[in-house]
Amino acid sequence: MVSVVIPTYNEERALPKTLKALFAQAGIFESILVDGGSTDRTPAVVANHISLTQHSVLSTIQLITAPKGRASQMNAGAKEANGEWLLFLHADTILPDGAIQRLNDMETDQSIQAGGFMHQFSGDDWRLKFISFLDNFRCTRSRIIYGDQALFVRRTLFEQLGGFPNQPILEDVAFCERLVMVTTPLLLSPPVVTDARKFIKMGIWRSFVRVLLIILHVEYRLPILPRTFFQDVR
Repeated sequence: MVSVVIPTYNEERALPKTLKALFAQAGIFESILVDGGSTDRTPAVVANHISLTQHSVLSTIQLITAPKGRASQMNAGAKEANGEWLLFLHADTILPDGAIQRLNDMETDQSIQAGGFMHQFSGDDWRLKFISFLDNFRCTRSRIIYGDQALFVRRTLFEQLGGFPNQPILEDVAFCERLVMVTTPLLLSPPVVTDARKFIKMGIWRSFVRVLLIILHVEYRLPILPRTFFQDVR
């Protein structure tokens, strides 16, 4: 079984589409949504899907809460998980058709311990396609999987590695740096599709530079960036 862990915070706009696509998946899975204190209708969106899926024998959904922060929320969701696979899915990211069944089928293949999906932004803007191309090229070479690539890992290995480090940013990169020391993550396609609205709202090139600066800030221990640099975009 696959345990899909979705951290949420004020995701009432993107979450309905993500959940609709998730529950259209074939295969056996549970979904654990971990809310970090949303002040919008995110909990109501989840409650609606709970009522729609309460009689399903192949999939379940539950909502829990945890202190705000992706690392905190995803670790809390992992503790509640029952599946062989933990799949960490952003609230604005759509899995490709057949993804859950594919993971179900890989459960018995112990040569596969972790992986993720190639990435694509929604929309047709060439700049977004270019950014996804660079990201996929980077990931193919390094096997460092970003959070919006639907990282999946066997639950026992996740626990052995201590889960996501308790840091405010790039918890996914820090975890994968430990992960690639013990296994080679598998990269799957077709890609996941991430809603591009946040990049568009902030400005595509500005968003791209922002991501690069965050990576450099963490990688080279640069001076602390101002709090406004990490402001949520919804």
